[in-house]
Order: sequence, then C-alpha cells, then structure tokens
Amino acid sequence: MSQLDFFEQFSKGRRALSVSELTARIKTLIEAEFFTVWVEGEISNFTRHSSGHWYFSLKDQFASLRCASFRMQNRLLRFKPEDGLHVRARGRISIYEPRGEYQLVVEHMEPVGLGALQLAFEQRKNKLAAEGLFNSERKRQLPLLPRCVGVVTSPTGAAIRDILRVIRRRNEALNILIAPARVQGEGAAQDIMRAIRLLNGRAEVDVIIVGRGGGSIEDLWAFNEEPLARAIAKSRVPIISAVGHETDFTIADFVADLRASTPSTAAEMVSAARDELSLRLERLTRDLVRAMQQRTNRSRTILGELERSRGFQTLRSRLQSALQRLDFSLNSIERIFIRRLRLHRENLNILAARLSEADLARSLGAHRRRLLSLDARFASVAQGMITSKRERVSVAAGKLNSLSPLAVLARGYAIAFDEKGRAIKRAKDVRAGDRVIVRVNEGQFDCTRNKEE
Repeated sequence: MSQLDFFEQFSKGRRALSVSELTARIKTLIEAEFFTVWVEGEISNFTRHSSGHWYFSLKDQFASLRCASFRMQNRLLRFKPEDGLHVRARGRISIYEPRGEYQLVVEHMEPVGLGALQLAFEQRKNKLAAEGLFNSERKRQLPLLPRCVGVVTSPTGAAIRDILRVIRRRNEALNILIAPARVQGEGAAQDIMRAIRLLNGRAEVDVIIVGRGGGSIEDLWAFNEEPLARAIAKSRVPIISAVGHETDFTIADFVADLRASTPSTAAEMVSAARDELSLRLERLTRDLVRAMQQRTNRSRTILGELERSRGFQTLRSRLQSALQRLDFSLNSIERIFIRRLRLHRENLNILAARLSEADLARSLGAHRRRLLSLDARFASVAQGMITSKRERVSVAAGKLNSLSPLAVLARGYAIAFDEKGRAIKRAKDVRAGDRVIVRVNEGQFDCTRNKEE
C-alpha cells in the first residue's frame, strides 16, 4: 500500500472541524488559561462607541493587543483613557469569534506613574479651564454686608462647628441657613448640588459657603465631580469654596467665585464684625476730614501766593482796563440807541399827521358808491346777454324739432328696422318670414313678412 492510499484511508476516518467549532474550542482553552491577567502598555487607536463601550489597543515596541472595555466596567474609572497614555489593565483574554481575533476584555485600568484620581483631576481641570469656567471675568464680588449666608456641608462635621463659631464671635446679627449634604462618598456630589439649588431658591440668601474639612484626594473627590462644578458656575448667588486645608485644591475651588483656605476663613470673609466696621468707618471719616483740611489749606496758600504775584497784579490791571472800556462802549451804544429811537418817533408822528389829514371815511364812501354802480351795470348787461342767448336757443330748438325724425313720426309716419337694427329702405330687403321692427310715434312693435310679392 502506498503512502497516498494510506493517508486517503486515514482522512476518511476523521471528521473535519468547521471554522466556528475550531474557534469555539480555542476560545474555551484561552479563556480558561488567561481568566485574569494584568497587561501593561501604551493606549493607541482609542475609540469611544455611542453605546458607551471603549475599543483600543495596548502596544509596546514589539507587539500590539486589541482591547475592549464595556460600559458597565468603564463607567467606574475615574480618568478618561486617551492615545499615548501608559496604563496597566486587568482583564481576561477572549476570542472575538466573528473575526477569529483574540482580545483583552478590560475590567479595570489604572495609569502607570501618575495616580488614577490625580490624572482624572488634571484631565477634568484642563477641560473645564478650556471652557472658560475658571475665568476671573465670570466671577462675582461678594456682598459687603450680607444679611444671610447659606452653608452647604455635613451637619455633623467639624466644618459647620467652625463656621458657626466664627460667625457668632464676629457678627451675631448675620443669619445662617444650613443646607445639609453628604460631603464624602458615593452620591455626595449630587447631595451638594441639590443643596446649592435649594439655597439659590431662597431670596434672602446673599452668599453661599460650600465646604468641608481636610482629607485625602479620595475623601475630597466629590468636589472634583464635573456636574458639581457646572452647578457652582450656574449659581445665582456668589459661592465661596472652603474645602480641606490650605494646601488642598479641588475643581470646586477653581470654579467658585472665591476660594477660602479653610471653612473658618470662609466664615471670616462673610462676617465682618460690627465693631470692626465702625472703627474702619471712623478711621475713614477722620482721614477724609484731614485730607479735606489739608486740601483747603493748600488751596488757600496757593491763592494767596497768586494774589501777591506780579503776574496776578498785571492780570488784575488788564481786567480793570477791559471793564472800563466795556463801560465806555455801553455808554456809546446807549447814546446811539436813544438818538435813533428819537428819530423813529419823529417819523412816526409825521406819518400819523398825514393819515389824520386824509379823510379815510370819505374816500371809503366814494369807493363803495362806485362799486355799487359797477354792480348794477354788470347785472343789467348780464341779464341782456342771458335773454339774447335764450332767444337764440329757442330758435335753434325749433329748427331742430322740425328736422327731427320724431317730428315726422308724430305726423303719422313709421320707420321699419330689421333684426340688426338697420333701417329698411326697400321692400326687397325683407324676405318672407323675416322679423321686422316698426317704430311709430309712441313705441314700437314686431311683425313678420308673410310672403313674397
């Protein structure tokens, strides 16, 4: 038996696997062997799908590994992956059967070197800064003398005790409205946002303090959440961020209208003591009076020096000369005015005398009589013209009447018309059966020709 026959009989005795069967077997073996594995590499080709899943590759200088991170796992990550970021990923190796490719299904990921929370903090800070939420132009001044301060913090923490102690010591008249909220742990950011919205709805609140005591970056993380930062930026009331100690910085510190290093410092900012304000007002009043007195004395000295100066004396002499010339000019103008007024009065008297000599009434009577005479003459001429024209019209009307066809009809004649309204002049113009309209003196009537003659 040849080798070819042997291999043909051997192959006939074994069943071939389908591609999907082979892939399923390989997937089972690989997933059992690499159920949990840590892989370190650089992220490349990062894609965020609309479903919330992430797809990317981890690579080093020699190889590349496809990765997938599904929404239920990646939503727990504090930072956002991006191309070029060096990370350590934990997950399981699996086979994507439609393509026959193996991939790492990532369940957890952390940056190498910089901590995950610190990286998330820097990413979020850069993003909000680019949007302008940290710009000083959008931040408001605190009211000088607030009447009511709202406080968002834990009702059992040390921060609220410090705030109340400072405000009571410095200004007992200041009203305090506390909106309790969790300041640490899951859901703390939502609690703080809810408290801010509540205080924004109260018209009496002039300023809000949002804060808590110090802690680790994990403890303060609620104040780094992006939704809370946007809620602070949208607040109607100015907000002071007082989170942690002097060296602690959060996203809320950058977005707030003012940052206080501690909750106690924030309380001091909003609660200026009345005695301190009174002393400051008295000091300002004394400074103002002293400045006004110094300004008055200095002006008095300058004025005295100007009066004694040669230039001032020269100016006074020139001013006096100008005033004297002005008096002379006014006297000249007054004399000229009186002279012209006297001349106009004389001319007016002459005209009045002339008018009195002319008998205006007599002249008016003569003109009236002439007007009446002209009116009578006009009426006589007009009546004659009307009578003459009327006679001419009467003669013309008689001639027209004698020539009118209606006058002929009145003497017993008639006129025949065809259906088109044309006058019939000859009997042969009408055939048997034609309709004929006959016009007489008073009206008309229709007739029909019976037969040809």
